[in-house]
Amino acid sequence: MALEASNTPASTILSPKPLSSPPQQPPPSSTSTSITHPPQQPSYLDNAPKNDSTAAQHQIQSPPPFQKSNNISIQASMPRGESPITQMTKPSRHKGFLSQLLCCFRPASLNLYQDSNSIYNNTTDATQHHNSLTQKYSGKYLLPARKPSDNRICLVIDLDETLVHSSFKPIENADFIVPVEIDGNLHKVYVLKRPHVDEFLKRMGQIYECVLFTASLAKYADPVADLLDKENIFKARLFRESCAFYRGNYVKDLSRLGRDLSRVIIVDNSPASYIFHPDNALPVTSYFDDETDNELLKLTPILERIAAKQGAVVPICSNN
Repeated sequence: MALEASNTPASTILSPKPLSSPPQQPPPSSTSTSITHPPQQPSYLDNAPKNDSTAAQHQIQSPPPFQKSNNISIQASMPRGESPITQMTKPSRHKGFLSQLLCCFRPASLNLYQDSNSIYNNTTDATQHHNSLTQKYSGKYLLPARKPSDNRICLVIDLDETLVHSSFKPIENADFIVPVEIDGNLHKVYVLKRPHVDEFLKRMGQIYECVLFTASLAKYADPVADLLDKENIFKARLFRESCAFYRGNYVKDLSRLGRDLSRVIIVDNSPASYIFHPDNALPVTSYFDDETDNELLKLTPILERIAAKQGAVVPICSNN
């Protein structure tokens, strides 16, 4: 997820605390903060929910009030491919833009472990908010119309931390190096492909209408998609401007695609992305640089089984 521009300490931005707890003041004698990765999200593949009411497993929370700081020095306990935000030792005028470029650098405002009542209330609130937007979007679909004979299920696939992991820090074995121009300067983005991504996309393109939907900016995500999808498997690419902004998160509103929602599936590592349509989601764990990762390999037979079905396939958890 992408990080908003701010003059605040990166530790505050990257690790927002629940509103019920006041933000911690940094120690006056030091500006160094240690940041670790958040815990991996529960994967549908390892522990599928038993009913559709648990498909939305997370609750959105607003970040605490920001605090100003003139100097930032952060040490990250990440292996390689870590966020460039963790490498900054002084303020930079490019900091905000760089952190906004990729959606994976946006602070998670989801509490991953909420009780069932909180999950229900949060999902209900998001659904009510989504319903208030339907008139505004009426008739303005994100995808072009397709032939009536094409009844394939629409498979919406996320990019960052689902198919690839990207970093501004040099990665020795990067699969791609993508130049991105920012304020007249050229910056390199190093991209790692998730293991088995090529086989996964090839197979999905044979049995689904595949759509890339990312909360990252097009100036970064489009060239990455060019390198990743040389077979033109994605029939459409949707970027941040196609997302709805809800409680500090970029949400992928599947109702705007112009497809039958009962035959739309979203594969995404971020629960915030599908908070409007949790029943349509196949959650996956986040990918960073694990060479033994086999999430896409495990996901393939599940999606093959769903693709063979006629009629509604949603809710995913109860119908498949």
